[in-house]
Amino acid sequence: MATKIRTRYAPSPTGRMHVGNLRTALYAYLISKHEGGDFILRIEDTDQERYVEGATEIIYNTLKDTGLIHDEGPDIGGPVGPYVQSERQASGLYLKYAKELVEKGQAYYCFCTPERLESLKQVIDGKEVSVYDKHCLHLSKEEVEEKLSSGIPYVIRQNNPTEGTTTFNDELYGDITVDNKELDDMVLIKSDGYPTYNFANVVDDHLMGITHVVRGNEYISSSPKYNRLYDAFGWEVPKYIHCPLITDEEHHKLSKRSGHSSFEDLIEQGFISEAVVNFVALLGWSPEGNEEIMSLDELIRVFDYRRINKSPAVFDFTKLKWMNGEYLKRMDDDKFYELALPYMKQVITKDLDFKKIAAMIKTRIEIWPDIPAMIDFFEEVPEYDNAIYTHKKMKTDAESSLKVLKELLPLIEEMDDYSNDALFNRIKEFITEHEYKNGYVLWPLRIALSGKEMTPCGGTEIMEVLGKEESITRIRKAIEKLSA
Repeated sequence: MATKIRTRYAPSPTGRMHVGNLRTALYAYLISKHEGGDFILRIEDTDQERYVEGATEIIYNTLKDTGLIHDEGPDIGGPVGPYVQSERQASGLYLKYAKELVEKGQAYYCFCTPERLESLKQVIDGKEVSVYDKHCLHLSKEEVEEKLSSGIPYVIRQNNPTEGTTTFNDELYGDITVDNKELDDMVLIKSDGYPTYNFANVVDDHLMGITHVVRGNEYISSSPKYNRLYDAFGWEVPKYIHCPLITDEEHHKLSKRSGHSSFEDLIEQGFISEAVVNFVALLGWSPEGNEEIMSLDELIRVFDYRRINKSPAVFDFTKLKWMNGEYLKRMDDDKFYELALPYMKQVITKDLDFKKIAAMIKTRIEIWPDIPAMIDFFEEVPEYDNAIYTHKKMKTDAESSLKVLKELLPLIEEMDDYSNDALFNRIKEFITEHEYKNGYVLWPLRIALSGKEMTPCGGTEIMEVLGKEESITRIRKAIEKLSA
C-alpha cells in the first residue's frame, strides 16, 4: 500500500500571515487533500526573539477564514503531538537527537565566543557572511567534557564534509548538486538550549511522518544540509516542493511596503477570503484548462503540484480586484446585501430601500470600499458643473438638457406609480412622441437626479429608490441650475 500523504504548515507566530506563507499553507493543504491525505498545523516558536503576542490566534483565524482546516494541530491535538515546538523542546527532544548526532560524529559541541565568531566573518560577493572554520571539531573528548562540566556556553553544530558533493531532489527542479565546501556547519542547538529552525524542522517532520515538504525556493540552498541530517539519522527523506518567489509588479520581492502583503491587509482592503485563496493558488501554479475562477473544492480536485512554475510569480493587484469582483457577482444576493450594508450606510442616512441599491451595485463593484463613492448621490446631489450635461454621443448640452427636463417634469409630476418599469415605459412613450433619441432624454435625466456621469443604474431606477417627492425636487433644482 502507498504511504498516506501527510503535509504540514509550520508557521512562526511573528505577526500577520504573509501572502507567501498563505500560499505555502494552501499548496500543502491542496497536495494532501487531492490525495485524501492529512494536513497538519505545527507552530514553530523556537525563535523567542521574534515571537509576537497574539500571532498564534492570527494563524488559527486565517486558516479558518480561508477554509484550510487542519486534521492535527495544537488546538485539536493528534497522535504525534505536541504540535508547538516550545512544548516539544521542553521535553529535551531536540537535544536528545542532537546528542545522537554527536555520538555518530555527524555533529559536535562548539564553545567559540561571540568575539571569535565575529572575527570569522568575511565579505563574499559584496555580502558579509560567517563561515565557521570547524575549530571546535578538533577538541578532544576530554576537553569537551571539561568545558561542559565547567558550564561554558555552547552550541551544537552539524559536521558537514568539506570535500565532494551532495545531491538532493526537488519535485520541480529535479536533482540539484552542490559542492560540500559550500555547506557551512550550521547550528543545530543554540546556546539557550532551543533548536534552530532548520534542525527542529527535520526532527519534527520525521516524527510527524511528513511525506511532502512545501516551502519557498529560498530554502533550496539549505536542503542539502537537511538531507545530510536525514541520512545521518537513517531516516527517509520527504519529497520537496520549492515554490517560486512572489514579487510585486516592479518585480521586487513582495514586502510589507506594498500594503497588500498579508491576508489581513487584503481583507481590510475589502477583498473576500474565497477570492484571495483562488488568487493565491494561481501565484505560481496553473490548471490544465483556462478556468481561473475556482472554489477551494475545485482546487482540491484539479491541483497537481507538478504544474507549479519555477519562475517568480507576480502579484497582479488589478487581477485580484477583477477576481474579487467576479466572486461578488456570484455571491448569494442576501449574503451580498448583508455584507454591503455597512458600506452603504457610510454615506446614506435616509430611509431608502438598501436592498434595491445593493442589487444595483452587485455586478459593478470589485471590492467593498468601491461602494460609498458609487452611491453617495442617493443621500444628496453633489456639486457639479453644467458642462456635465454636454455629451457628444448623446448630442446633448446644457441648453438641450434644460428643454428636455422642462418637458419631462409635468409628466413625472402627474405619475403615481413610481416603480422602475412604470417610469421607464412612460418616459419611453415620451421619447417616441417627441421623436427623440434615448440618450438625448435619459442622459440629462440621470445627471439631474445624481449629479454624476457614472452611476450604477439608470435614471428611472434612481427615481424608484428616491421616490416621487425627492425625484421631483432634484429635477426642479436641476432646471433652476441650468436656467441660472
